[in-house]
Amino acid sequence: MPAMLRALCRCRPVLAGGPAPGHGHGPGPSPALCPGWSPRVVPARGRKSRDDPPAKSKADRVKMPPPVDPEELLVVLERYRQHRLVLGALRAEFRAEVLQKKREERLSGENSAELLEEHRRLMAWNDEENARQRARREERLRKEAEEERRRKLEAQEQQARKMEAFLKEKEKEVLQLQEEAKSFITLENLDARIEECLDNPRNYNFAIDKNGRVVKRTMLS
Repeated sequence: MPAMLRALCRCRPVLAGGPAPGHGHGPGPSPALCPGWSPRVVPARGRKSRDDPPAKSKADRVKMPPPVDPEELLVVLERYRQHRLVLGALRAEFRAEVLQKKREERLSGENSAELLEEHRRLMAWNDEENARQRARREERLRKEAEEERRRKLEAQEQQARKMEAFLKEKEKEVLQLQEEAKSFITLENLDARIEECLDNPRNYNFAIDKNGRVVKRTMLS
């Protein structure tokens, strides 16, 4: 600032008969020459106040927000959410550590034998309870494992019985087919079966009643 004031003093005009620079008013322009001048006011070029209208070249310009990619916005929002969750977890962890340290310092400062004894008693009870619950949990898991093995064995036995019954049924069907195959018509017995049918004709043109008895039959021609 003093360097700028000295430069302004050197550049200001001097009126005829007026005091020389640096005489009468100190190192700066005379207040009589510059009524609105003040050592604290620095002239600025190319600046506009808030009340000035916009330039003619920018009067019709409409400011549009920059385009935002929806996928990128979702990724950024997800990353901000994860960042906030991580910071919240870290703050909670640090707060818990600070509170634990303060609690320990307070307990150590008080040096209360009763509190320490109660703390030891509660910790011993906690250890016993944890051991009891662990034993119950191990027993429950053992019973569940045994029950699961029993169910698997029963399922395997049932599957084996089903497979055995299925094989027996299929074997019976095969034997029945083999027995029925004896009466099939083949190239070897074709002539004999034709002669048998001609020698023993059968009439299927008959009527039956509700009980299945034949009530009417037509004679073969």
